[in-house]
Amino acid sequence: MAEIINLRMARKARDRAADKAKAAQNRAKHGLTRDALNGTKAEQKRTERTLDGAKRDTDRND
Repeated sequence: MAEIINLRMARKARDRAADKAKAAQNRAKHGLTRDALNGTKAEQKRTERTLDGAKRDTDRND
């Protein structure tokens, strides 16, 4: 006898595999993940604050 398969489960598995492949293509196409992008933005803001805090006040009239 042939092996009995559940067509609904097979279809869902096929769709999941297609979604995974499309997600991988989109990650490659658009670069960083959202978490990595947010982490990078936070690091940039932190660096800007540090640099702004270290600036000298050049408009003094001493």
